[in-house]
Amino acid sequence: MAILVDKRSNVMVQGITGGAGKFHTERMIAYGTHIVGGTSPGKGGATVSGKPVFDTVAECVKQTGADVSVVFLPAPAVKEAAIEAIRAGIKFLVVVPEHIPIHDMLYVREEAVRHGATVIGGNTAGIITPGEANLGIMPEIAFSPGRVGTVSRSGSITYYVADTLTRTGYGQTTCVGLGGDPVLGSTFDEILWKFEQDEKTKAVVMCGEIGGVYEERATSVIPKMKTPVLAMIGGIFAPPGKRMGHAGAIVEGTMGTAKEKLDLLAASGAHPCKTFRDIPEVLKKLGV
Repeated sequence: MAILVDKRSNVMVQGITGGAGKFHTERMIAYGTHIVGGTSPGKGGATVSGKPVFDTVAECVKQTGADVSVVFLPAPAVKEAAIEAIRAGIKFLVVVPEHIPIHDMLYVREEAVRHGATVIGGNTAGIITPGEANLGIMPEIAFSPGRVGTVSRSGSITYYVADTLTRTGYGQTTCVGLGGDPVLGSTFDEILWKFEQDEKTKAVVMCGEIGGVYEERATSVIPKMKTPVLAMIGGIFAPPGKRMGHAGAIVEGTMGTAKEKLDLLAASGAHPCKTFRDIPEVLKKLGV
């Protein structure tokens, strides 16, 4: 099994005629992702890589049965596009653009909850179920089918963790990029619980970073899980008050430091890993 996306998902692309949309649509199709079409207002009737383009999401859903959407649009356009998709019946939305206005993302998240939809991003590298579907911008070379799930705020760390799991024979069920913006569509606790319900996921590696409270929210779920959780936090040497890469990765005062997060996660039952090499060693000790 997999979570959120697999080979049966009917995937559409919002912004399919733009440079990034067109480029990554071709990549996703080449991987085997079931892309059924896309949207670009005013360009309905065109095709991209042999897939139909529609003016609205509602038309695309009606004509193709799309149930998942990947958004490749400028940040100021994401709110309107996401709301349109959710109200048209899309149940899983991948928001790739970064620096989405905070209040826009709050509105999108509220609308998703109201309609029973799941959103990942903004500023996500996407999601991949190895061998079945790749949505977003993840380089497929690092991934292989297997038995460990991953959820991370950083695309780069996702790739390194996947490469570690691939090289040590564990592979992955599904790899989820939460995104690096300050306000996200989904949180660690929500994705961990989805992995808990996937019988083929035998362990989950969660990778957080400094700043915010998304990692701390996972401490409410980890004690309830039978599936073991391994925890890494990037930025352990980050100086206070300095933003590190992602817009949400900034420590102010003592709150949100890597040490504080890792200590809290370990106290809730997670298995801390300080380096990538620790991951296969911990998995082996757990009998995964």
